[in-house]
Amino acid sequence: KLELECQYCSKLEKTAAEAERASIKYKQVEFMSEQIGKVFEGVISGIKESGFYVEMTETLCEGMVQMWTLSDDYYHFDNERLTLTGRHSGRVFRMGDKVKVKVDKTDMQRRLIDLSLAD
Repeated sequence: KLELECQYCSKLEKTAAEAERASIKYKQVEFMSEQIGKVFEGVISGIKESGFYVEMTETLCEGMVQMWTLSDDYYHFDNERLTLTGRHSGRVFRMGDKVKVKVDKTDMQRRLIDLSLAD
């Protein structure tokens, strides 16, 4: 009986943590929807094939720079090194790099912040 109660408590705790993360993300997107067009400094916090995530230093909000918005070069995703490398320029984006980004749009329903490079 005690084991079942512990499993139930763990499930509730997990649900509460997910709800907390969702509510924080909602408020971040709501706040950033008033910042459209503004430029922020940030740090690359994640990289995947479709682009990279940036956590803005001032607001601690996280958004994504989509690969297709990087119009200065064709970028290759290296899954082992978690980098994006420009084919012609050799420019490399990696976790921890500092970048300047512009807030392009937000999507409250999907809780997304779309960014583009401001450099």
